[in-house]
Amino acid sequence: MKKTAVVGPTYEEMLRPEKVDPKLRARALEMKKKDPLHPVNLYNITWKDERNEPYYFVLPRELTGVEANIVVLYAKDFPSGSHKVGATYSVLMEKTIFGEVDPSVHTLVWPSTGNYGIGGAWVSSRMNYDSIVILPELMSKERFEIIRHYGARVIATPGCESNVKEIYDKSKELYQKDPKRVRILNQFSEFGNYRFHYYVTGNTMIELVKEKDLGNGRIAAVVAGVGSAGTIACADRVKQIYPEAKKIAVEPLQCPTLALNGYGGHDIQGIGDKHVTWIHNVLNMDSVVLVDDMDSKRILRLFADSVGKQFLSELVEKQCVEYLSDKLGISSIANIIGAIKIAKFYKLSPEDNILTVATDNIERYHSVINEMNRNLGQLDRAQAKCDFDRILLRAEPTWVFEGDRWTRERWHNLKYYTWVEQQGKKVEELDAQREESYWLNQQRLVDDVNKKLIEYKEAHREALDTIIWS
Repeated sequence: MKKTAVVGPTYEEMLRPEKVDPKLRARALEMKKKDPLHPVNLYNITWKDERNEPYYFVLPRELTGVEANIVVLYAKDFPSGSHKVGATYSVLMEKTIFGEVDPSVHTLVWPSTGNYGIGGAWVSSRMNYDSIVILPELMSKERFEIIRHYGARVIATPGCESNVKEIYDKSKELYQKDPKRVRILNQFSEFGNYRFHYYVTGNTMIELVKEKDLGNGRIAAVVAGVGSAGTIACADRVKQIYPEAKKIAVEPLQCPTLALNGYGGHDIQGIGDKHVTWIHNVLNMDSVVLVDDMDSKRILRLFADSVGKQFLSELVEKQCVEYLSDKLGISSIANIIGAIKIAKFYKLSPEDNILTVATDNIERYHSVINEMNRNLGQLDRAQAKCDFDRILLRAEPTWVFEGDRWTRERWHNLKYYTWVEQQGKKVEELDAQREESYWLNQQRLVDDVNKKLIEYKEAHREALDTIIWS
């Protein structure tokens, strides 16, 4: 039976949801609470709420110990609870409208270390596709449960966050068994991921600092952990408006791939995937900052645990602590620690704005905190104060690696071993990535995709209306 692929907003509508038809927008907002698995929730993929206000907060200086403004876009209120749903939707939407995948024919495979797989499970089921998520076995048990709840199958591969080759190998195995039916949607190489963050996340950051009159109204730095390196694409857009802005990658201290050509297992779930991704424009990177995975988990526990929240309430209003407590995951904390270190390293002033993201939320990490409590003992006030003072208030501006011409060249050359030798990319395209025009062409495709999506909707209007309004 022929199935119609459901599609949702254009890139422009994700950036500015007020441009969505008012009746459709109202329907999406209604179903966000009433039925979060309804396909109309595709129109809730945006950094903005029902009032078209961005999901953000500015961390109190009492919690960061630095003068610069650390401004955080948070993704808790996206469908699926993570901004990765924007990347997965963009990848699948592009492949759908250009005829590369068909829900009547293809099964989608989402290689992931967590949130991309969750987003893929949510999006593919809403868009009428069958899908499989490949996930390392040591990811939090909540991730596996959520994927199944959203309607996808999941296969666990050996290892932890940094064991990406294993998920690549399993994806290839599935494809080779059924090449006519299986289609792999790889976040590490699909430019729909890049375009979502370049256009939607990047422009949201730019509008935010201007409209909310934050600091000097400019952006001094964008700090983002790199897993697929989709999120950090927002800095490519920011640097076009604010050329002085620093583009800073966060990596786990235990897996310093860019910083030291390093490797190793770690537990900052969502970043540190032990390779340089195809969609990562490393040639305009300014620095890499390393963050310890256990420090990230300790601060996550500090914000989530009742004893930790009581301690933090001695420093800022209790209402502020409660507001923050459900909006942070491990990689979100890593981004914040990285931002604090960068504020100190570059000696940023009270007028300077550092932008970062809270990529998911606490709901994915209760099992991680429970394991910490078993291994380390329950959190008490003395330990809460110790963790806060050492990791946040007295964070040292160390393990920061600045990029010069030759460092950037080394970062770029690391792509060869994964993508040309292992994944079949052409060395000619790798060489082409050295040119700014390569990245500008990827960015310009946003307009083409928007037009093609509108044409697709018109061609399938009756079927889409039946699904969206049912």
